Amino acid sequence: MFEKKLTAQAPARPAVQRRGVERRRAILDAAEALLGEQGYEAASLKAIGERAGIPVASMYHYFSDRHQVDAELLQRHLRAVEELIGAAVERSDPMSLRAAADAVIDPLRDYFRAHPSCVELWFSGRSETVTALVREFDASLADRFRQLLVERGLVSADTPRYVLQLVLEVGNRLFDIAFRQSPAGDDATIDEARRMVTAYLETYAS
Repeated sequence: MFEKKLTAQAPARPAVQRRGVERRRAILDAAEALLGEQGYEAASLKAIGERAGIPVASMYHYFSDRHQVDAELLQRHLRAVEELIGAAVERSDPMSLRAAADAVIDPLRDYFRAHPSCVELWFSGRSETVTALVREFDASLADRFRQLLVERGLVSADTPRYVLQLVLEVGNRLFDIAFRQSPAGDDATIDEARRMVTAYLETYAS
């Protein structure tokens, strides 16, 4: 593509592209605000456009439908969560199953509390794309969590992969319950998640 000759309109392309990037970001920011303030049903494509100051007709230049907005916003959240969990693991250098569980649970709890829009999307199940993104994230996290536990000698090396997948599945359900009970996440339910996850993993302790 670098071999193509520049036309008289070429100098304007970076500005057009930059404006497109800025508008997409404005749309995602507006969606995040509406989801957090008013919930999933209120964050329609029309409402998002109004919040972002972009005509509804123009919204379709950037996103084909509401589900695409949801998916891209959730991807942004997932990247942030992944970084937080990675940093927590590095910082704590967990040497017990409880500490390892905390290194995953605490960043998730804190992120959900700070970003209610993520809670609305993570547990909504309103789109196949969003559901698939959460499942992919959980599968990747399960693999990395298993590797961490094996490397630390906290579970046996032959611990099946599905064990960690079940841990993430149970954790998700309990977090869903915790944040349905309270916008800040019910601490008692989250503590039960710690107990259940730790007790289950202890059956595979090396």
